[in-house]
Amino acid sequence: MVSGAAAETVGAVGGGSVHRTLVAEVTRVRAARPDRPPRVLDVGGGSGAWAVPLARSGCAVTVVDNSPNALAALHRRAREAGVHELVTPVQGDVDALADVVPPGGADLVLGHGLLEVVDDAAAAVSALTTATAAGGAVSVLVVGRYAAVLARTLSGRLAEARAVLTDPDGRFGADDALRRRLDAATLRGLLEDGAALRVEVLQGDGVLEGWVPSAVRDGGPAAARAVAELEDLAAAAAPLVEMSARLHALARRPG
Repeated sequence: MVSGAAAETVGAVGGGSVHRTLVAEVTRVRAARPDRPPRVLDVGGGSGAWAVPLARSGCAVTVVDNSPNALAALHRRAREAGVHELVTPVQGDVDALADVVPPGGADLVLGHGLLEVVDDAAAAVSALTTATAAGGAVSVLVVGRYAAVLARTLSGRLAEARAVLTDPDGRFGADDALRRRLDAATLRGLLEDGAALRVEVLQGDGVLEGWVPSAVRDGGPAAARAVAELEDLAAAAAPLVEMSARLHALARRPG
């Protein structure tokens, strides 16, 4: 059993299905433009949980974050990984993204753990889209509403579960650290209706693995493989996607 706090983590790094989707997109860019490294923009990328691995794969990554401490940690992490020449830290905010990065300059734009904390999710998606090159892709990873409902129900926090289920933004009250939790339809609408992107992948992240008892998860390599294989299967199962701790979408800008 997991608690509500364990079931949802702001900005949590995604699992295997998210990683594979990004690798496939980078591979597509590299095949289309073999003359230069794929250009990645990571908005709100913090200390580089995504940026550094992408740079290690040969991408040129710009990380925009409003925290100087996070950017300093990113610089250290990139240097330790030997990819500091491929990682560019920029202090800034999604609300003024156009002031710090050129429009249409990125082949792949990440907004992971972003839409649930910004004041205006639609404006944030618009800014991410503007920064994306024609034919490029936007990747968003957001906290899911229904996993939060289930986690709170199972832990006996029924008033919070009811609030998350019925509140328009999926919040449990004024003390909620998140501004919103999303379901699949809402996320698709933000991307397709609001920003005129075309969603190509909509999958779960943290679908079942968080619900696996710790005794099973700690059962050694074989158990870890079994959990990972089950999670991979569940990530694309439409009824289970809605119950994911996080929802991941990859959407393309027409071009």
